[in-house]
Amino acid sequence: MFEIVSKEMLSPAICRMEVYAPRLAASAQPGQFLIVIPEEHGERIPLTISDYDREKGTVTIVTQRIGVSTGEICALEEGQCFCDVTGPLGQPSDFVGMSAEELSGERYLFIGGGVGTAPVYPQVKYLHSLGVPVDVIVGAKTSSLVIYREQMKSVCDNLYICTDDGSEGFHGMVTGMMEKLVASEGKKYTRTVAIGPMIMMKFAVQTARRLGLPMTVSLNTLMVDGTGMCGACRVTVAGKTRFACVEGPEFNGYDVDFDEAMRRQGMYRTQEHEAEAEYEHECKIGRTR
Repeated sequence: MFEIVSKEMLSPAICRMEVYAPRLAASAQPGQFLIVIPEEHGERIPLTISDYDREKGTVTIVTQRIGVSTGEICALEEGQCFCDVTGPLGQPSDFVGMSAEELSGERYLFIGGGVGTAPVYPQVKYLHSLGVPVDVIVGAKTSSLVIYREQMKSVCDNLYICTDDGSEGFHGMVTGMMEKLVASEGKKYTRTVAIGPMIMMKFAVQTARRLGLPMTVSLNTLMVDGTGMCGACRVTVAGKTRFACVEGPEFNGYDVDFDEAMRRQGMYRTQEHEAEAEYEHECKIGRTR
């Protein structure tokens, strides 16, 4: 069993958990993901690895409560165990394995949207350990939903926070901050990476194209079973069908058909609503017994 070593609520609907999984922690790399099964007959939930500690034998996951299965994860407490945690899965970020010398001329800009900020952290941390300059833009609807604020500050050169309502940092979208940094302030970046909601990544890619910046995106939100067998994460990249969970989750953003990806992302909404209604009904029955 995989014990929850620590748990922290980053917001009312987002929890951070450190899970004891020594074999997984020993081989995890930035950009990869894992599969969590909360209970014996529970659903397989793919989650991007948000950090790992090889000495402690732990991996960190961040979960946003948006449905029944993610709600079951967030309901678990410190000291309880997951039935299974499998990984690492997927391909590491493309800079993993490059030497400090190979990365010496690079300057990265990362864009994290909402809960997508969490998987940005291990990538920035990895590059920081090699002395690579990294700036980070974090976007959220409001200040209370900004996560990993202090952790990110400790591993990046500059952190820029954007909120839709202007409650903290830049008042506007992450794309507006990208424009400001590059077009107005003359910042120079050799590589950019965006992780977050599909619509955010779509417009971040469009902005990067206008600014002449290469862009990598993570399609982790498409994954279901995490092995390529279910086909739910099929997406067209550079005109070819790719599987995000096996060949990704990271791809060249310029090559991704985002409209198709967003349609595929909404395929199971009906089933999700039905499962949530059934779960709420069962909870009500349980309360009246």
